[in-house]
Amino acid sequence: MRSYDYIPQPHAILYYSQRTTEGGFLISEASVVSETGRGYKHTPGIWTKEQVEAWKPIVAEVQAKGGIFFCQLLHAGRISNRDFQPNGKAPISCSDKPLKNKPNGGFNAAEFTPPRRLRTGEIPQIVNDFRIAARNAIEAGN
Repeated sequence: MRSYDYIPQPHAILYYSQRTTEGGFLISEASVVSETGRGYKHTPGIWTKEQVEAWKPIVAEVQAKGGIFFCQLLHAGRISNRDFQPNGKAPISCSDKPLKNKPNGGFNAAEFTPPRRLRTGEIPQIVNDFRIAARNAIEAGN
C-alpha cells in the first residue's frame, strides 16, 4: 500500500525482487482494476497505461531473478467509501447491505460508506474492467 495515486512506485522493484526465488511464484498485492474498484489508499492499479508502465520494471526484475510474477486483480466492492469513488458516489457492490463490524479485529464498518447495489446493466462494464486489467497485466509482463 505504497502506490501513490494508484501507480506502483520504483521502490516496489526492490520489495518484490527481495522476495523472489528461482522458480518461485510471486503474487502481487491486490491491484485495482478501475476507479470504481478502489477501496484503500495507496494501492496499485492496473487500469491505465501509466500503471502498466510502472509495473513493467517490477515484473522484469522478478523474472530476471527466475521468479514467476502474477498480478492479483481487485475490485473492492463494498469495502470502500465515497472518498475513493469517482465523484464521491457510493461504492458499488453486489448488495446494498452495509458492512457489519467483525468481532476480534475485523473491519470497522464505520470506515465504509453503505454501498449501492450494482444494476444488471452495469455488470458488463465491471466484466470489461477485469478484461482490460488482465490484458494490462499481460502487457506489463505477467
